[in-house]
Amino acid sequence: MHQHLGEFYIDGRWVAPSGGRELDVFDPATGEPFARIAVAGVEAVDGAVMAARRAFEDWAASSVAQRIALLSRVEQGFQARQDDLCRAMSQEMGVPISAARSIHFGSGPAHLKETMRVLERFAFDELRGTTLVTREPIGVCALITPWNFPINQVVCKIAPALAAGCTMVLKPSEVSPLSALIIADILDEAGVPEGVFNLVNGDGAGTGQALASHPEVDMVSFTGSTRAGIAIAKAAADTVKRVAQELGGKSPNILLADADFPRAVTLGANRCFNNSGQSCVAPTRMLVPRARMQEAAHLAAEAARTARVGQPSDPQAALGPVATRAQFEKVQRLIGEGIAAGARVVAGGPGRPEGFERGWFVRPTVFADVDPSMSIAREEIFGPVLCLIAYEDEEDAIRIANDTCYGLAAYVQSADPARARRVARRLRAGNVQLNYPPVDRGAPFGGYKQSGNGREWGEFGLHEYLEIKGIQGWEPPA
Repeated sequence: MHQHLGEFYIDGRWVAPSGGRELDVFDPATGEPFARIAVAGVEAVDGAVMAARRAFEDWAASSVAQRIALLSRVEQGFQARQDDLCRAMSQEMGVPISAARSIHFGSGPAHLKETMRVLERFAFDELRGTTLVTREPIGVCALITPWNFPINQVVCKIAPALAAGCTMVLKPSEVSPLSALIIADILDEAGVPEGVFNLVNGDGAGTGQALASHPEVDMVSFTGSTRAGIAIAKAAADTVKRVAQELGGKSPNILLADADFPRAVTLGANRCFNNSGQSCVAPTRMLVPRARMQEAAHLAAEAARTARVGQPSDPQAALGPVATRAQFEKVQRLIGEGIAAGARVVAGGPGRPEGFERGWFVRPTVFADVDPSMSIAREEIFGPVLCLIAYEDEEDAIRIANDTCYGLAAYVQSADPARARRVARRLRAGNVQLNYPPVDRGAPFGGYKQSGNGREWGEFGLHEYLEIKGIQGWEPPA
């Protein structure tokens, strides 16, 4: 149990809350609570926000060199606390320890390094004719993060906010608070100035809403469900805050007829199952030519059967449990709806995998012959469930891919790069990946439609934390 579980980090020190509620933190592998956190009420939220407000003027005036030096020390702190962070994630969200090390942890240092690279060459001032266009920090930011990728989502908000000269209050998910407390320790040890970074724990309906509606908060950056994002936006509307949101997804993966199907189907299924399916960009809708449905179903079923489900401590496990009881019940409900609607189960199905009698473990599941109107093809399941949907031709594939209220990510597989690019341009999604490329932390990350607004990562993430000021007459007219 982390030493600061019952405390908040406010104004450069760990603060014990006075009274108030507490919440259990559950081990997804057992379904049992293993820790408790304090819940920040209005008073604690106000204390954190006002600490950030007092610190803003000085940090906004800091030099680029000072900000880079702090980010560098934070990155070094991440490396020193790698084991602590990985163990915390594995216990709080059930991710296999091997995946915590190989997938989750590296995103933190990677975002910090990319932010430093951007900051070294970023032009805060730009002369356009006689007008100076200058970019200034937006102010006090409320950062509200989800549980599914706790390091990635926290760092891709903290890093650009610090780089821009903003001050902040972080509210991590109550499901995965331990890793965020360690990150607060790292920032403290790196010498973040008092009040620049603050952390409060709590739930979304109480603590999150109090942050989003606070009159001294200038911006809210939120990652989570579309439902919660709508509530955050409404809470922020009365004070006309900037709201940047990265919300849900139901990402299509178009396998064009010339794709290498054994590779495309297997990698696509594994990416769907990655993190136990708990990824907003998971390629959960695999679109295949109707004549190749059987082939794709066989390959995807084999991928599901070989995806090892195991305890988080199992170094060979590819999938752990889903993170919460509510998530487990939602996944089971939607699997049942898919079966009732007539989709064909070719792997997995309802219930826990064999040998797992407790915990929130889900069987990697593949549905074939899924109609695009079925709930499993339209709702974000957030579990290891893949839907295979048939299309008639390229135009039909693009139509089905875009027929969703979401627009976060899309995938295209083709042996012809020109064809893949042509299809990618027509997909209504903020991120399109061609032939499973490596992650580019400098790419813009965000969505269209109900997948949110704004962008994260690299230079695009930095822009979200900046205001634009035009000073006319900066230069006298010629």
